[in-house]
Amino acid sequence: MRSFSLILKQFSRSVLLIAGFAFWSLSNAYAQTDAAKGEAIFKSKCTTCHKIESRLIGPALGPQLTEETDDKYLIQWIQNNQALIAAKNPKALKIYNEYNQSGMTVFADLSDADVGNILTYVRTTWKDMQAKGPEGGDKGKETKVESGPSDMVVFGLIGIIVIAFIVILVLNRVVGSLERILLKNKDLVIEDEVAVEGAVAVDAKKEFIAKILKNKKLVFFILVAGTVAMCSWGWVSLWNTNVHQGYQPVQPIKYSHELHAGIMKIDCQYCHSGAYKSKNASIPSLNVCMNCHKVVKTESEEIHKIYDALGYDPKTQKYDSTAAKPIQWVRIHNLPDLAYFNHSQHVKVGGIKCQQCHGPVQEMKEVYQYSPLTMKWCIQCHKRTEVNGKGNAYYDSILAAHDKIKKGEKVTAAVLGGIECGKCHY
Repeated sequence: MRSFSLILKQFSRSVLLIAGFAFWSLSNAYAQTDAAKGEAIFKSKCTTCHKIESRLIGPALGPQLTEETDDKYLIQWIQNNQALIAAKNPKALKIYNEYNQSGMTVFADLSDADVGNILTYVRTTWKDMQAKGPEGGDKGKETKVESGPSDMVVFGLIGIIVIAFIVILVLNRVVGSLERILLKNKDLVIEDEVAVEGAVAVDAKKEFIAKILKNKKLVFFILVAGTVAMCSWGWVSLWNTNVHQGYQPVQPIKYSHELHAGIMKIDCQYCHSGAYKSKNASIPSLNVCMNCHKVVKTESEEIHKIYDALGYDPKTQKYDSTAAKPIQWVRIHNLPDLAYFNHSQHVKVGGIKCQQCHGPVQEMKEVYQYSPLTMKWCIQCHKRTEVNGKGNAYYDSILAAHDKIKKGEKVTAAVLGGIECGKCHY
């Protein structure tokens, strides 16, 4: 009977354990299903104004929903926040006034279960972000600790050092014994022989140098070769003076043209808008960067350099003009003052692509000077580039002026663009 009761107890424990594991797995599956449904709803309705890890138009939902545990209030707020504000709910009024009384969209079509799924998704995702460390926010960064070498590695190194020391001692003893044996057998004659051999070697070197200097043809050949080499080096050095092909300075912000112009396929003139309408291609202002990076990749260290230069606080989304400072970009392509180059004339009138002069910028992680930008290089390009004047207003005016000359009509400087602003002011 006793054995039967023991068997029954063991069986009941096993059943309870199996049931517990089954219940735990089912609850996990249910939570995952809820989170999956919440993710779909969140991406379709919430991502316009909210992020989980940082502030966008609205607050960062991860820490906000983790601190707020009253799910009943949250469901009412998401479904109809205007009703809570009208009822003067203290929590609703606080968040409403904190965000300058900007109204949140009413989601009356979401059921209580839908809102619960969203809350589950946001909270689990925020918890995962924190657990991942650097990707989960500053809290992860603070808890990250670099571990040093293990004890086994330290003791292993000590053992290797001890063994090496013992080997050195043994070798020293062996070398010392061999030296003593040699000295006894040779009676210290070795040192004299070494001294004699050294003197003979020095005399042989002097004799060899004297023979070379007496060979006039060889000396003449060496002098001619040296003169030609020095002249060639001087010519190349003078020819390449102020030619900075391959120049690649370190910029204050690591901006990748490969990412923006290559992978993202952003047109060059979106940032360098002056290329088609003025002499200079222009350095894009930081406001151009903020068109995207006010929302995109806000956690990047390089993007925060832009924020610091503008005095922008991504948490409050406000600018402090007193903290703003310019970014000291390093110029790469720099023509001498005696050379006049107009970007618009080449880009808009000539239809030349940026890559023809600047190289494959869309493949450059860091931009460098691709072309030599010398006078010879420009002249060669002008010689081989064909002019396409069909449908081009600039060349149409020139052709019209030629037609007037053929007819004997008067052609003034104004007809040839002599009163355009850029002719004198650039």
